[in-house]
Amino acid sequence: MEQRNLGAFHTGRYRNVFQQYGYSDEQITQKLEQTWSDLLEGAPDVRIYYPLGDDMGYILDTGNDDVRTEGMSYGMMMAVQMDKKDLFDRLWKFSATYMQHEDGRYKHYFAWHCKPDGTRISQGPAPDGEEFFAMALLFASNRWGDGPAPYNYAEQARRILHACLHQGESGEGDPMWDAQTKLIKFIPESGFSDPSYHLPHFYELFALQANERDRPFWREAAAASRAYLHTACHPLTGLSPEYANFDGTPTELQPHGDFRHFYSDAYRVAANIALDWEWFRADAWQVEQSRRIQHFFRPIDVSDYRRYAIDGKPFDEPALHPIGLLATNAMASLAADDGPNAEHFVRLFWDTPLRKGVRRYYDNCLYFFSLLALSGRFRIYLPS
Repeated sequence: MEQRNLGAFHTGRYRNVFQQYGYSDEQITQKLEQTWSDLLEGAPDVRIYYPLGDDMGYILDTGNDDVRTEGMSYGMMMAVQMDKKDLFDRLWKFSATYMQHEDGRYKHYFAWHCKPDGTRISQGPAPDGEEFFAMALLFASNRWGDGPAPYNYAEQARRILHACLHQGESGEGDPMWDAQTKLIKFIPESGFSDPSYHLPHFYELFALQANERDRPFWREAAAASRAYLHTACHPLTGLSPEYANFDGTPTELQPHGDFRHFYSDAYRVAANIALDWEWFRADAWQVEQSRRIQHFFRPIDVSDYRRYAIDGKPFDEPALHPIGLLATNAMASLAADDGPNAEHFVRLFWDTPLRKGVRRYYDNCLYFFSLLALSGRFRIYLPS
């Protein structure tokens, strides 16, 4: 295979999309560093990180005034990409101390949200947190080396991944992946999935570093998730629902809301597909899918982003996180590299500042991931 058709996993080279569109290295570095500083210690209506005591800290969901495994694991991934070990360790110690279960049906899983003082609000886990925790921990082990518990990163990651696949085999509990389809579940007890949880690029790396017995499963899971996204994304609009059955069709109406449409969770699908393409380039469908979703959003102003049926019909309901959606539309340019809208979304994203105010947390997490990816700095760290 020609070198240009290989992903960064094979070549070690990461596209700097900003640079390709004329931004200088100095501009890119300054924007990245300033954004990072703003998230950690910026103005009260911008920052999302808060230290706790001498050796902990948390990412605050500012819209709900709680701490979520989503945000904590995202923060850890950001920290390892930025080479900030102290911040990583603070976030991990908070997560391991207050959120991770030591026994019971959720042993080694994490309570999906708690108060800023560590008091748990709900006991159940959300699997997107576990997969990001595991990947961030493996990257930390490979970049910095392991230390004493709880900073024995690789061992901690393997413990999480083992639980994700084997919980319940010797007692109570349920695994986070469906054994038959090899697809991640919305929650361990559910019989459906969330398309935005599917991270085949992570599973490829778990297949190299998880416990030996589980490595074949992770290879199969990567292939299964790539195939699943073909069915979950609409063939014309590229939009996907927030929750979808294992055959990719939108789930039925849920007791806690209507998740059959393209809304907040689903924004992440475009970003995940783009990063999988950048790292592995294993599925050519991802190029057309990325162009498809950019084509859908090109005529729509960010201020007019809404909730959409997956066929593109808009609801009379504004998007809750429009800057986050813009960020993922821009990140899609990693895969839609020569599409007619790729440059448009990159430049629009570059010119858009971080979100301010109560709802900033989710938008700004997606914003920073897009900034890392489009600058070629969302990287794989493998064992030396």
